[in-house]
Amino acid sequence: MLIKKIFLIIAFCTMLLLSVIYGVSPQWFVSTFFGLTTLSTDIAHIFRAIMGLYIALGFFWLACAFNDRYINVALVTIIVVASGLLGGRLVSLVADGVPSPLLIAYTVIELTIIPAALWVWKMPEGDTATEK
Repeated sequence: MLIKKIFLIIAFCTMLLLSVIYGVSPQWFVSTFFGLTTLSTDIAHIFRAIMGLYIALGFFWLACAFNDRYINVALVTIIVVASGLLGGRLVSLVADGVPSPLLIAYTVIELTIIPAALWVWKMPEGDTATEK
């Protein structure tokens, strides 16, 4: 159970950091990572809305880390969210072509998170060998 809790806490910290990086100042984010000089109000709105969604998911994972009843539910949501993002990225890769290096890195991260979360999710409950 300890590994599951640690995994959820790390997921929370990662999601919070990533969402704040691009949601607090979308203009800075797109100019720094994508080289764009202008950003429409609508795109900034979308970035901030996604930031809110990711922060909410992160806090859900953090809360579940401290409630044994919901730990596995939180792990499944990590798998679902990462799989959904990966699926969308793969569709975009085929439909739109190769994106910027940052978005390729996100794809690799999601490809790593999905099997890791599956492995953690399938760990037996109360494994005393991993909790000591």
